[in-house]
Parts: sequence; C-alpha cells; structure tokens
Amino acid sequence: MKKAATPGKLRLRQNKQTVVLFLYLLFLEETQMSHFSTLRTKITEAEILKSSLRDLGISVKTDADVRGYNGQRVRADIVAVLEGEYDLGWSRNSDGSFDLIADLWGVAKKHNQTELINSINQKYAVNKTLAEVKQRGLQNANVKLVLQ
Repeated sequence: MKKAATPGKLRLRQNKQTVVLFLYLLFLEETQMSHFSTLRTKITEAEILKSSLRDLGISVKTDADVRGYNGQRVRADIVAVLEGEYDLGWSRNSDGSFDLIADLWGVAKKHNQTELINSINQKYAVNKTLAEVKQRGLQNANVKLVLQ
C-alpha cells in the first residue's frame, strides 16, 4: 500500500515540475533566439564603406534591416544586400567605429564568409588610404599599395 505524500513532499514535487516546465519554456525561447552575431571592426568612415561595398558589386542600403534566420531582422546603419536570404550590416558605435552585424551561419550557407568579410575589409583599407592621400593634397602623387 502506498503512503500518502506529505504536503511538504507534494510541494517539492510541484516545484520540480514547475522548474522542469520553466526550463522547457526557457529552452524553447532560446532555440528561437536571434542568430545575429556582432563583431567589432575598425571601420569608421561610412561613405568609404559604402563605396567599397559598391566597388565589390554589392548592393548597399542605409538605415535598413539586416535579414537573418527565419525572417528575423535587425536594424543597421549600413546594409550590404547579399545574394540569398541573409545580409551583412554595420551599426555605428558611440566611439565612431562600426560593428558588423550578421547571421554568420546564414551568410555561410551561400558565401565564403571569411573571404567576403576579408575582401570588404581589404577594399575599405585601400579606399580609406586613397581618400587620406587625396585629403593631404597628394592627388597627383603616385601611390603604390602593397597588399600582403
């Protein structure tokens, strides 16, 4: 014959069920969390970034949504609209630099994300260097950039 549960044990059992239910709901919520990652960059010039993206044949939007997993979106100051369902975005920080925001898993489905981000950074560095040379009045100087 089973013993009747004491009120304390019954309460403990209900608390365990509540905790299990809470953890289950928490897990469900986490599985639907944003896939977006934020990466710190040294990019500071919005116009140079936009022209660099265009130089690479990438369509650019300003103050637009970055597309991510399952229709998720996040707002960014500059958006590189990529082929497929995912984009890259940049949002300005208070110190003037930009953070890269993207669903990197989704971007990697259609693009080699390392090569893509490296090519953007490289093009930005070249364009920023050329812009600084022009600002210093050296428009007619021969500039040789060596990329390693």
